[in-house]
Amino acid sequence: QVQLAESGGGLVQAGGSLRLTCAASGGTFSTYSMGWFRQAPGMNREFVAAINWSGRSTAYANSVNDRFAIARDNAKNTVYLQMNILRPEDTAVYYCAADRLGDRVAGDHSAYDYWGQGTQVTVSS
Repeated sequence: QVQLAESGGGLVQAGGSLRLTCAASGGTFSTYSMGWFRQAPGMNREFVAAINWSGRSTAYANSVNDRFAIARDNAKNTVYLQMNILRPEDTAVYYCAADRLGDRVAGDHSAYDYWGQGTQVTVSS
């Protein structure tokens, strides 16, 4: 069983940056693919980014491509989401998730086995 804990959310002005961190415990982090998703009020949870177990394969939603970057540090059991040029439409609760199939970078939330509690990101205009 993997426990995931997100941090780093907050309030930022449009154009600003934030770095989210997801710390994993209780499992073999280095074997999992990791993903970031977000959910705005009244909206479905949507894919943001994913990274495979080694970090050599990544995927991004079109809406964040060239602005966000996902990375991982297997020695620290941590995955990061660097978010730049933030927009008000990026406002959401951001969740990290772990996929036991470490070779894939899935955009479908049903592929993920473990989820964190989320961290709020609010971007003001």
